Amino acid sequence: MNDIAKLNDDFRKSFIGGEVLLSAGIAAMSSEDKANIVSLVQNFDSFNDDNDVYGEHDFFSIDYKGNKIFAKIDYYDLNYEFMSENPANPDITNRVLTILLSCEY
Repeated sequence: MNDIAKLNDDFRKSFIGGEVLLSAGIAAMSSEDKANIVSLVQNFDSFNDDNDVYGEHDFFSIDYKGNKIFAKIDYYDLNYEFMSENPANPDITNRVLTILLSCEY
């Protein structure tokens, strides 16, 4: 596993080191559904060559109650203004995890 994948896994599991955003579609769901989706995202570990081509563990989809849910991690500078120059360096990178319905992509 590369450094970026490890950092992404650590962030996704803990939500430490960045921000987590829920799309409007996810935010409109019940508290129970949101909690279940967040738990599924935090516990996802089924990365493989088909769903993780670049080996960064930065995007995946899950199914929940008939909905396809996407989870995507993007890399920003410390001010969240620009993309990070080096996502493998946590000292200059903030991660943003967006959880959304696939139809909102």
